[in-house]
Amino acid sequence: MNDYKAAKEAFVSGMTGSTVSHINLISSVALVSIALYSTLQTRIYVGREIPFLQSCVVLVLPLLLSMTLFANKPVSLCFLLLLPTGFILLRTPWPDTSIPLHGSAASNLAAPKQSSLTPLPALTTYRAHMMFMTILGIFAVDFPVFPRSLAKCESYGVSLMDLGVGSFVFSNGLVSAIPLLKDPRHLSAPLLPKLWAVVRKMFPVIALGVVRVLLVKGTEYPEHETEYGTHWNFFITLALLPILQVLLHPLIRVVPSSLLGVGVGLLQQIALSLFGLKHYVRTAPRLNIISANKEGFVSLAGYLSIHLLGLSTGTLLLPPSPSFFRRLLRQRSTPSELSAPRQNDKTAVELVSYAIVWWALLGFVSLLHVDEGVSRQTANLAYALWIVAFNTSFILAYLVLDMMFFPTPAVRKGKPVPTPIDTRASAPALLEAVNMNGLPLFLLANVGTGLVNLSMRTMYTGTVAAMSVLTLYVLAFCVVAWRLRRTRVWRL
Repeated sequence: MNDYKAAKEAFVSGMTGSTVSHINLISSVALVSIALYSTLQTRIYVGREIPFLQSCVVLVLPLLLSMTLFANKPVSLCFLLLLPTGFILLRTPWPDTSIPLHGSAASNLAAPKQSSLTPLPALTTYRAHMMFMTILGIFAVDFPVFPRSLAKCESYGVSLMDLGVGSFVFSNGLVSAIPLLKDPRHLSAPLLPKLWAVVRKMFPVIALGVVRVLLVKGTEYPEHETEYGTHWNFFITLALLPILQVLLHPLIRVVPSSLLGVGVGLLQQIALSLFGLKHYVRTAPRLNIISANKEGFVSLAGYLSIHLLGLSTGTLLLPPSPSFFRRLLRQRSTPSELSAPRQNDKTAVELVSYAIVWWALLGFVSLLHVDEGVSRQTANLAYALWIVAFNTSFILAYLVLDMMFFPTPAVRKGKPVPTPIDTRASAPALLEAVNMNGLPLFLLANVGTGLVNLSMRTMYTGTVAAMSVLTLYVLAFCVVAWRLRRTRVWRL
């Protein structure tokens, strides 16, 4: 087992990654799969739910193929998905009679709830697809069918798995805006009670991080020490970020969270480049608890930057209009307006503006050769900007697809005007199910990955066997999510 452990650790170590354009093309498969699903929903399954198995084939299987068999030819996979999409669009006309809204949509238009956010299907779709890409990457990386260029980079570089980690943090930051939108007084509430409340909520995640360390050490499970450190892991980072956000509430009241996020990333980059922190991560011996987990401690500030920029995006995306939170802080809006009809066109325009800014800043940082490139290991400024630019752009793409296939009713004098197309108030049912219990499912996927790795030597598995195991794995994940779709297992 010791020889295999060493071979397995070498199998996932020393990677230099791929390119931003390659990662974007692979990720675009998710967008094309949604286009195909939406085409089926509006042309074939009008007013009905697409069955579970068909949903898995359309929404999930392409993601698995994009990072395995089609990883080096994602454009071909996109083309294969676009063929049936285009054929159905050309051959099947839009329904020419008014179709009743689904029950959830009708109730949403007829009787909005006080201080409740209007559903945003594009966000649910984005978060669920991000979850699928993350859990598939975590498991598939142990098989040779998963290209090494997509595995986590050792020090510098971009890869699909590096993107997944940062996107998970960004997504959590995005939804952390919800309590601030519902009650902006939360920012000025006494700090200690808030801190204690969030520590209690995050304690199970911290406990899971500790349990993972004990299990990894106790079973001689292959580990990648330069990823987070000897004892640190991603669960610990996830648990600490909401706590750090609460500590910054006094600043968030007076400084836009976008500027605060960039500021944190900039300060960390200064420490990395000018004060020897980068050299410390690379060369310091692991002599104590701090140096043993130097990667985890150093990258925490970078992940906080991503979390805060996710929070900023959430304040634009979640309310009915992108200016809602700014007006709320100036007391020109009230939380009761959260249930107003969405102005998705304005939200899309604002997202375009931010996407341009983040990509431009990333290009500027690269042009100036700040640091040595993107580094997930230290979560440097380039990494934070890449994560935010990517996620902002892809959320925008999901939103535009939703606006194309499921146009929002026009609003006249505050009243929605029905359209001839079914206005969907929810994302695909399978993706809703994944989003319902995101964190528990993520933990379950990690446990499943560990059990499979302990029961078989994945790095020596052939292509056919690997694809069979991966397909069964993701299908089991979908079945569990589907069975739990009406129950929130763990409310944080």
